[in-house]
Amino acid sequence: MKIESARFEFSAGTCAQLPPGDLPEIVFSGRSNVGKSTLINKLLNRKSLARVSAQPGKTATINAYRLDTCRLIDLPGYGYAKVSRAEKLRWGNLVNGYLEAKRPIALVVQLIDMRHEPTADDRQMIQYLLDRELPFVVVATKSDKLNGTNRRLRTQSLDELFADAGISWLPFSSVQGEGVPELRALIDKSCFPAAAE
Repeated sequence: MKIESARFEFSAGTCAQLPPGDLPEIVFSGRSNVGKSTLINKLLNRKSLARVSAQPGKTATINAYRLDTCRLIDLPGYGYAKVSRAEKLRWGNLVNGYLEAKRPIALVVQLIDMRHEPTADDRQMIQYLLDRELPFVVVATKSDKLNGTNRRLRTQSLDELFADAGISWLPFSSVQGEGVPELRALIDKSCFPAAAE
């Protein structure tokens, strides 16, 4: 994955607007304001390729970023209470429509906030990924905001939560760069599994 090749490709408000899936797709999923856009920018070593907002629920479309070997897909965040029921339904239909559309999904990067237990929506999304047998990794963002004691406790809790299901997870910090090399390597491996073996 050549990060310098990254460019914004398209924004889709409906599944009908999605172009054909001609590249492996790396999908970023998580609740509103968990840091998907920030993570994408850090991963690509850009400051503002993916639009970042302090206001939750700002990403209401599927946004795509094209690289030489794959496409990064930024899904709308879930779980934001201050939007209308109709808007929540539209977001849900858009995300579900994308995930059910037989796209060439190589990996889903499921974001959670490391400072807190996964929400009911997080757990539901993880179960959905397990049920659909989609390849995914859980990335726990904002790891730098935890002190040493709390980090150890949260790490132990997440290890216990995910161990039985065989779910891989890694901590991530957009401030310190923790998790960036590991996630880049995982994306490369997911796009070219034969070459990685």
